[in-house]
Amino acid sequence: MTSHSLYPQPWPHLLAQHARQHPRVLLGLGIALMGVLALLLQGQVWLAQATQNDVVCWALWGGSAGLAATTLGALPAVFLKNLKAQYEDAMLGMAAGMMLAAAAFSLLLPGIEAGTQLTGHALTGSGLVVLGMGLGVLLMLGLDAFTPHEHDKTGPCGPGHDRCQRVWLFVMAVAIHNLPEGMAVGVGFAQGDLSVGLPLATAIALQDIPEGLAVAMTLRAIGTPAWKAVGIAALGGLLEPIGALIGVSLVGNSALAYPVGLGLAAGAMLFVVSHEVIPETHRNGHQTTATLGLMTGFALMMVLDTSLG
Repeated sequence: MTSHSLYPQPWPHLLAQHARQHPRVLLGLGIALMGVLALLLQGQVWLAQATQNDVVCWALWGGSAGLAATTLGALPAVFLKNLKAQYEDAMLGMAAGMMLAAAAFSLLLPGIEAGTQLTGHALTGSGLVVLGMGLGVLLMLGLDAFTPHEHDKTGPCGPGHDRCQRVWLFVMAVAIHNLPEGMAVGVGFAQGDLSVGLPLATAIALQDIPEGLAVAMTLRAIGTPAWKAVGIAALGGLLEPIGALIGVSLVGNSALAYPVGLGLAAGAMLFVVSHEVIPETHRNGHQTTATLGLMTGFALMMVLDTSLG
């Protein structure tokens, strides 16, 4: 007897089925996409006129620094066959600490300051940033739920993940991770304020080094050849300059969009840290090592923000 379940379902059908199973997440993703689209539309005219503008160049350079750092971090995978889980958790913990500090000092605080100056009230200024944070979290929730990807410890997830090669599932996971980082860099440079953009781009590039190594070593652990593992890690890093261009176009020259955009980037980064990075570092029994790495990364980013900002 023939069963329809024996035949692979089209990916759009799987996506629709997944949407029916997660209606609230789908609604949140729709709201986030409408908010992002509104920000993008207001920035398109400015972006078309600003192709030679230093702001766009700075954003692309900042995003490209993240790509270069990811590739640089992945290179030792050519010579290393494995990496102790304790060392990997310490590096990822440090990266998480730097992302947390970058979200706080380079995104949220400047966003609140800009919103307060714009509205004349600290409460409404903070409200603009919180609005952006909500959009960022909804966006990442939707991408996490509706994009097929895989994490090292939790396995594959997302509609249609069983049809993708495992390597590409890891690529999608890295891409989801790197997109908000690139957007943060773009938003940070959007108003031409180097005291915001420079420490943020520096911190993200620095934390991309251990991330790149962790991704490459994970790929090697599942049997990916060394140079291919490095290339795939670098491929995931391409989302950083792309995200930077999206981020700078989200804000454009709009004073109102600036605190919202900073909040959006911060919300997306905080989601990634809490939802993915920290849990990954606590699954191998090295919570103390990971926490010490997080504190080190947070302190390093705090010093960078003070000295460069």
